[in-house]
Amino acid sequence: MPDRRKDIAARAREIPPFIVMDILEKAKEMETRGENIIHLEIGEPDFDTPEPIKEAARRALRDGDTHYTHSLGKPELREEIAHYYQRKYGVNISPDQIVVTSGTSPAMLLTFSVLLEQGDEVILPDPYYACYPNFIRYVGGQPVFIPVKEEDGFKYRLPAIQESLGPRTKAIMVNSPANPTGAVFTAAELAALAGLGPCIIADEIYHGLVYEGREHTILEFTDRAFVINGFSKLYAMTGWRLGYVIAPPEFVRPLQKLQQNLFICAGSFVQAAGIAALRECDEHVAQMVATYDERRRYLLSRLKAMGLATRVEPTGAFYALANVKKYTSDSCSFAFEILEKARVAVTPGIDFGRNCEGYLRISYANSLENIKEGLDRLEEFLAGRKAEKG
Repeated sequence: MPDRRKDIAARAREIPPFIVMDILEKAKEMETRGENIIHLEIGEPDFDTPEPIKEAARRALRDGDTHYTHSLGKPELREEIAHYYQRKYGVNISPDQIVVTSGTSPAMLLTFSVLLEQGDEVILPDPYYACYPNFIRYVGGQPVFIPVKEEDGFKYRLPAIQESLGPRTKAIMVNSPANPTGAVFTAAELAALAGLGPCIIADEIYHGLVYEGREHTILEFTDRAFVINGFSKLYAMTGWRLGYVIAPPEFVRPLQKLQQNLFICAGSFVQAAGIAALRECDEHVAQMVATYDERRRYLLSRLKAMGLATRVEPTGAFYALANVKKYTSDSCSFAFEILEKARVAVTPGIDFGRNCEGYLRISYANSLENIKEGLDRLEEFLAGRKAEKG
């Protein structure tokens, strides 16, 4: 029998670097030397956390709310999450189906750990959020990549999934709104995915950040699904580390036991802040979404004028892909060149899979002023590139 500990250690060593973090760290080094860098690389809201959330945390700390909570999370928070899904999507879930975690990354680790046996497969789109395959491989699973195309808005074609289904297929992953593409799946598209057979793992962390139409939860179409969500993106709470997974009832106890062993529980006063976010911050969110949309529209107009726009516009999250295939086939080197010569930090497409090579991900989670300056610098850099070749 193989030594499982050594197997896990080997998988940990094989995890590839997250290039966007290398870009960010290089940019920070340049800033220490006095260089002015425009940050369009990182997937983090530039807004401050809304005041009602901060006040709830301060109040919890004053009241001594600094101890362990129930391992599933505070009952009051789980009830608020259930109310939120009922209010927004019309789905009825029990608070007992919710496991509150210290961010969505632990939620993913717990989910893949209880769902996958050695060699089980999870279908992923390519492009994908860079950490998905790393989590899957770490617990012994195998990612199966389905290339999704620009002309399809970077969404699955069902026949491509059907051809990849096999006896070891355990789940299909969907991220809507998507990182890095900004794609938002329609109700019909999600219903079709739910009807394919395997359970669905739906990463809904960018829910609420939608600018045309509305988003749908996978729970509207199936109860054979794990929903991963959290507070980081919508409520500008990245540093608070608060997320959750909504799971089929039979998986809750396994998730809970793993949570107890690995994490115990999410932070007590942070959970109090999450309750305030759900109860008191709708207006704050609406203002942030309106600002994101203004930035999105400007960014897309500039990318179109520069000949970098994709065929289908992104309508969710806070990212757009720029098609730079006419300039490079090595987006990693290209992104570092842009950083060094134009002093603009962007994320290379290769961070998100082979099918994203030739693209750059540009985040509009920055001020409109900075986005304008960053695009001016990028345009000047590309013009210089053309002049060199001409």
